[in-house]
Amino acid sequence: MRGGPRARRHHRGRWHVLARVERFTEPALLLLLRERPTHGYDLLDRLPELTGEARVEMGNLYRLLRALEEEGLVSSEWDDGKRTYAITERGSDLLDQWAEALRSAQQRTQRFLDRHAEGR
Repeated sequence: MRGGPRARRHHRGRWHVLARVERFTEPALLLLLRERPTHGYDLLDRLPELTGEARVEMGNLYRLLRALEEEGLVSSEWDDGKRTYAITERGSDLLDQWAEALRSAQQRTQRFLDRHAEGR
């Protein structure tokens, strides 16, 4: 059967479930920029350690950076022929809100896992 949420699919008699946080690249990117201002290639190298993805598409990264800059969450300037990105105060406030939302999701997830383990 085809269709259903992208987070799960049935293949060869087995379920494959992706428990992923939608749009997680955004808070990961903001966190990396809070650690230090940097350029896109450095972000490409460092993002997978936080997102768990094997690789991040360069085009998607730069589209996201531009969108964040348009919203005033990130700033950029040219430095030695490279565009260097930095988080703004507004971006730092959003990052704090992301962290709180993720803590809440983590608590809900832990309650689910605890209950699941009790039922075994």
